[in-house]
Amino acid sequence: MEKYLFMGMVLGLSAGLSPGPLLALVISETIRLGISAGIRVAMAPLISDLPVLIISFLLVFYLSGSDPVLGVISLAGSVIVLKMGISSIRTAGQMPKSPDRVSASLMKGVLVNILSPHPYLFWITVGAPLASKAWQIHPGGAIGFVAGFYLMLVGSKLALAFVVARTRSFLTGAAYVWTMRGLGLLLCCFAWGLAREGAGLLGWM
Repeated sequence: MEKYLFMGMVLGLSAGLSPGPLLALVISETIRLGISAGIRVAMAPLISDLPVLIISFLLVFYLSGSDPVLGVISLAGSVIVLKMGISSIRTAGQMPKSPDRVSASLMKGVLVNILSPHPYLFWITVGAPLASKAWQIHPGGAIGFVAGFYLMLVGSKLALAFVVARTRSFLTGAAYVWTMRGLGLLLCCFAWGLAREGAGLLGWM
């Protein structure tokens, strides 16, 4: 159970701190309209990801009896996690560009997240398969994985909103860069584990 909680927290922290549309919106809204606006945008995944979670878990449950298909999904997930890891390692601490149009609204954050392909790709290829595997071992493991992921995903964005409200230097400083590089190495290890699991399901190992 602790293993899946830890994995969920690492993946959530990496997703929360990585430059992207939602992070840019959190930063821009905080700078323009204050900490309360940044907090509202940071909470958006708790609303927008619900249909993504339901679809992803239903898909994985439907395919649970097909090892070859699950093997392909696992390999695809390993590629996505590896890409996340490499991107984190290469982080140079640059301020993400703000979207052209922003508004102080939780709904704006929800729309940005829904229209981004990243949540769909992550949950279909990585999140739902890992949570499904954890559930087979113990339901608490799956709950811990999802809870840990969103705790760190939303929590890290909330923390950044507070930091940006006080100073923008953190995002270009050494602490941010080395945090992302450390997370990148962990993600590469996770990617290797997913690749081995996928190869096993396909009968390659």
